[in-house]
Amino acid sequence: MFSRYPETLDDLPEPRRRRSWLWRYVLRHLPGVTVLGLTGLLAAVVLWPYIVINVPSGQVGVLWKRFNGLDLYCLCWVGRGTVLDPREIREEGLHILWPWDKLYLYDLRLQSNMQTYNAISKDGVNVKAQISVRYQLLHNSVGVLHKFIGPGYLASVLAPEIGSQARQIISEFTAQQVYSSRDQIQRAIRAAAERSLENNLDSLVQTEGMEQPDPKNYNHYLQHAIRIVDTLVLSIELPPEIVAAINRQTEQFYMIQEYKFRVEREAEESKRKQIEADGIAAFQKTVSQGISESYLRWRGIEATIALAQSPNSKIVVIGGGKDGLPIILGNVDTPLTPAAPPPAGASGAAPPPAAPGAPAAQPPAGSSPPPGATPGAPPQRGSPSGSIEPGPNSTSTASAQPASSNEAQYQPSPLENPVVKSILSRISGAIGLPGQTPTTEAKPGQ
Repeated sequence: MFSRYPETLDDLPEPRRRRSWLWRYVLRHLPGVTVLGLTGLLAAVVLWPYIVINVPSGQVGVLWKRFNGLDLYCLCWVGRGTVLDPREIREEGLHILWPWDKLYLYDLRLQSNMQTYNAISKDGVNVKAQISVRYQLLHNSVGVLHKFIGPGYLASVLAPEIGSQARQIISEFTAQQVYSSRDQIQRAIRAAAERSLENNLDSLVQTEGMEQPDPKNYNHYLQHAIRIVDTLVLSIELPPEIVAAINRQTEQFYMIQEYKFRVEREAEESKRKQIEADGIAAFQKTVSQGISESYLRWRGIEATIALAQSPNSKIVVIGGGKDGLPIILGNVDTPLTPAAPPPAGASGAAPPPAAPGAPAAQPPAGSSPPPGATPGAPPQRGSPSGSIEPGPNSTSTASAQPASSNEAQYQPSPLENPVVKSILSRISGAIGLPGQTPTTEAKPGQ
């Protein structure tokens, strides 16, 4: 068992503490205050989205009041309904409203909408045009726009107006013009839509339905409420048959242009050839005064000598030309290999080559025929003792005996070639040059 000790040493009771009236009041009403606080907190949580409104960037808010009363934005008395005053439009940021009022947001940024419209051209062709319209709202007209048109202004006003004007403009063009006049069409649609909106939107304003002060001040606020920035024709579709016909017509047009350019080119080419012919005629007239017939013959002789010395295959016909110049047909100018000197003990030397046309020289009596030759046979072509009559595509060579190892090979110059000498003799005799007469090799014994 525990014994109870007095609270004080002198066994006197503890004096009573006096509590303040406020503390006593709180303790007395604590349950009611708790319930009231929780109720207020719950109301704040529930009503927070309706009291605190945030306006995002690029947007504005139009206030709608349920009751007449004090406006917390301007601390002024405002009537019920849509607030039309531009000064009462809520700008970007945080705003506090009465929970029974509403704030409608409108975007002031550039907006775009794309629609496809069916139209009929001037010549009755069905056209499908895809048009994109870019538009923007006017700041001071947002309140009036909200009251008489509403947030669905795009579907109720703008899109039908653009479609109507697009059909009207396209009907003024033929199918081919629609296919090639896109820029003109989209400018015309924009101008017509702007005029129509300016003339028709103001008729929607009804001053009788306004409870704001001075309602007649807002009669012309809808005139420029929607500003059309531009209209873009993205695509135009025609029937495939019409498109093919237009492409063929365009192709023929450019072919005609090509033919015109060809005619102009030929005309210029004709002028060029005429100028060239005049220049050649003038050149020939100037040059012919200093060129004589003898000069031309001498140039022909030089050309003949050069051709005779060339290693190409040719046939030279002596005296076949008009002026006695040779006609070169093939290769006969291959230098003849000089014959080796006769061996020691042979009687006499070989006769020199005879001139063309002269009788062949007979070998001296008692001499033996050359090796490989048939006794009594005529001289072979290309031999030093016979006339030079080479056949086509043949090369005349003289059989040469091998020289001794101590003797050097003899290389004749081109002018010592019997063929060249014969040609020069023929040409000189034909043109009658002084001091140049054809020579004839005399036969032995003459």
